[in-house]
Amino acid sequence: MLEGPSYLVSRDLPSSCEQESKWIYNAFRVIELANSKHRLQEIPVRKSCKVQDALDQGSRQLVKDFPNIFVIQTNQQDDHDHDQNHTGGRSDTSSLIHQLGRDVTINCLLRCSRSDYGSIASVNQNFRSLIRSGELYRLRREMGIAEHWVYFSCKLLEWKAFDPIHRRWMNLPQMPNNDCFMCADKESLAVGTELLVFGKEITSHVIYRYDILTNTWSSGMRMNTPRCLFGSASLGEIAILAGGCDPLGNILNSAEFYNSETGTWVTLPSMNKARKKCSGVFMYNKFYVIGGMGVGTSKSLTCGEVYDMTTRTWTVIPDMFPGYNGGVGLTEAPAAVAEAPPLVAVVNNVLYAADYAQKEVRRYEKDRNLWVSIGRLPDQAVSMNGWGLAFRACGDRLIVIGGPRALGGRIIELNSWIPDEGPPQWELLAQKRSGSFVYNCTVMGC
Repeated sequence: MLEGPSYLVSRDLPSSCEQESKWIYNAFRVIELANSKHRLQEIPVRKSCKVQDALDQGSRQLVKDFPNIFVIQTNQQDDHDHDQNHTGGRSDTSSLIHQLGRDVTINCLLRCSRSDYGSIASVNQNFRSLIRSGELYRLRREMGIAEHWVYFSCKLLEWKAFDPIHRRWMNLPQMPNNDCFMCADKESLAVGTELLVFGKEITSHVIYRYDILTNTWSSGMRMNTPRCLFGSASLGEIAILAGGCDPLGNILNSAEFYNSETGTWVTLPSMNKARKKCSGVFMYNKFYVIGGMGVGTSKSLTCGEVYDMTTRTWTVIPDMFPGYNGGVGLTEAPAAVAEAPPLVAVVNNVLYAADYAQKEVRRYEKDRNLWVSIGRLPDQAVSMNGWGLAFRACGDRLIVIGGPRALGGRIIELNSWIPDEGPPQWELLAQKRSGSFVYNCTVMGC
């Protein structure tokens, strides 16, 4: 399976730890094991060679906290057991890597990039079952380990993922071909290890679910109250959706809670105001609904609402989002023709908004209920009344995705800024030949 030597590393452990494990496996070797197409072969190594001599810079990071680690050569019996485990033989299938045991192996895998999990799953059935079970992602969440990837669609039914840390692109499988769904309004939401895309078929709403554990699309999921044009946001494995329109076009004030771990939907208390084309964010573990259009009017709502998950209550926040053409103190602001929902994002519990008309970035001062302009959007951040431009939080940074309409509109740019006290200094993360109109965009952190 692995071309080159197999490495196990050991260190002097306190006696209280010896019963748990005497081995620490290097995560870099796990990845090489997954990527290799050749059978594991043993070659001589120095038994007391320090691990830094055998590992590249990425692997060294894993063992910085273990200064007494040494590389040793596995014995013949261990290699025999190791091969049995990889071929689904008689070894302990719960151990993954037989010499180490399950717990130590998982502890190493938790620190691998999730972009490597697909390769690791190809090692054998045990690893594949572990990856697909979702256990690694649950443990990563408990340990506070998360990699935030951007998922977006610039072509109907086609989705791409981008890892801003490693600058990697991934192509998702194409969505099922459905002409009605393809042409309908769609919303997207990443929650847990799922990407949900909401839309309409001929007679009803439909949800397509992409599961990163299996790299497949499926349908059949149903909300309690089907809707479109709603506001939504996720927090780990849970999400809240609020407002929107039902299949008859009625504007809703209802809200729902979704748990991706259990796949269940729970109806929440209703908002004070019905609204559609609104946006949602989590801030300080509370869910905020911002902007949108109310019943019987084409004007934008300037009030927001916040939902407290502890007390299960909604509170109206007057003048939370005055709008691009409105002013503080107005109940409603004139809406632009076919204006997009507010472009808002939260980084480190601070709310930001993109003013597409003025091409500005604004920061919300929560204590004063006031928006302050802090700088400019990237030059290529063009849109059609806010449509076609993505403004998202991605971990500790803001991401803007868009492209110029000139030259056929075939280039998409991803720009990033880590908010600080100064004005935005945008860094171009990547360019890609694609449609420059972003139909849907969401961020998954797991």
